[in-house]
Amino acid sequence: MKNETNTEPGFSTKTSAKEEPALLELFKDGIMDIYWAENHLVKNLPKMIRAATSAELVKTIEDHLEQTKGHVSRLEQVFGLLDEKPLAKKCDAMEGLTKEGEGIIESTESGTSTRDVGIILASQKVEHYEIATYGGLTQLAQTLGLDDVAQLLYQTLAEEKAADQLLTVVAENNINYKASEEA
Repeated sequence: MKNETNTEPGFSTKTSAKEEPALLELFKDGIMDIYWAENHLVKNLPKMIRAATSAELVKTIEDHLEQTKGHVSRLEQVFGLLDEKPLAKKCDAMEGLTKEGEGIIESTESGTSTRDVGIILASQKVEHYEIATYGGLTQLAQTLGLDDVAQLLYQTLAEEKAADQLLTVVAENNINYKASEEA
């Protein structure tokens, strides 16, 4: 059965004791989803870097790109702990968020603080999605007794929260004010 995003659900409620519990299946589906999302960001963050004007914003996004590559590696560790091969499942939400970011770049003037503000807003939407995802997956891992996995996911959650906070600081350190003075 297809859902509204035209992707097949990766889990179903099971009744047989021989099959994987539905909650574990849902959890693995979420891991595959965020794995796709993180890999997608590795490919898309360079576009944001090229479009940004503020040196502080460029450095922030460059640093987060390196951190995102670490998130991909950490998720590969999670797959290993689950005795699964790393497998990505398209994340419609992340695809939409990155398309929105590209739209902001296309609709704002190059070299302006207004564009930088738009990049920060788009980036924070991505961070909030990741925070929600890693928060939920950490809780599921704990519920499933996957403590090593929960630890890895929590580490990424903390990094995503810090990245979101840093974007706020960058915005408040003049970019928002400069943008408010642009025509």
